[in-house]
Formats: sequence, C-alpha cells, structure tokens
Amino acid sequence: MASQDSQPFHWHYGELNDKNFQLHGRGLLLLIILFSICLVFTLICLYAKWMCRYRQLAESGTGPPQLHLPSRAQSAGLDPLAINGLPIHLHHSSAAGEVQCCICLSSFQEGEKVKVLPDCNHSFHPECVDMWLSNRSSCPLCRASLHTCKVEPAHELV
Repeated sequence: MASQDSQPFHWHYGELNDKNFQLHGRGLLLLIILFSICLVFTLICLYAKWMCRYRQLAESGTGPPQLHLPSRAQSAGLDPLAINGLPIHLHHSSAAGEVQCCICLSSFQEGEKVKVLPDCNHSFHPECVDMWLSNRSSCPLCRASLHTCKVEPAHELV
C-alpha cells in the first residue's frame, strides 16, 4: 500500500498519444477547407439575417434604416410661428385608458391643454412639444415630418 502512494498518478487518454499528433499534407488541407466552409456559411447566414430585417423594415412602412445623416434642413426645428400655430385642445378622458405625453411621460389630466400635431394627431403637453419642435421638425413619437404640413393659426382657448 505504501508503494502505491509513492508512485505519481498518470492520466491515460485511451490509445491516443498526444506526442504523435501531427497534421501534414491532406489532413492539414482538409482542416483548412473545412474551416473556410464554416466561415463562409456563417457569413452568408449573417448576411441573410440582415437582408430579412432590412426587407421587414421596408415592408412595415417605417422604411429601411437611413444610412446617411439627415440634411441641415430636415434636422432644423420649426419656426416659432409654425409652433404657435399648432392646434391646442382640452384633454378628455377616454375608455381606452390612461394617455401619456411621450416626452415627459406624465399622464394627461382631465381638461388639461394638449397640443395636437397635424397628420399624425399625436398629443403632447404644449411646453414639452414646443421645446422639441424648436430643435426638430418631426413628431417625437412617429417621426412624421412637420415641414410638409400646413399649419393654421391656433384658436385661443378660454
């Protein structure tokens, strides 16, 4: 028993001997070809996934992602007359549930003034959307451009 304790323990990996493991000629060529095929297949799968996502965005109506920076005219805000010309309404609670201003994330209260953007009809607190529109010319929620909209003078609420 004492003689077994003094001998070091050696691991054996079956019949495989690591010292004799070598790749030469056809084996090395086969390994390189197999690796290249896996790499090309992976790249093709990634490209196909990207194309499917690109098509899905184009078909959903949001359009493909813009790959260029917006021009200065598109990113500039609206002039103060156009911002003040947007209609203001009093908020009335609906059965649809609680409605929030997507800029400040607070809920609209019954009878509170809300500014409604033309075309998309999204509502926001006047202070929130005025600050947004002074820097950008699109709806904060759906990004619809407001440059194309004809803004009529706002009616004063009493």
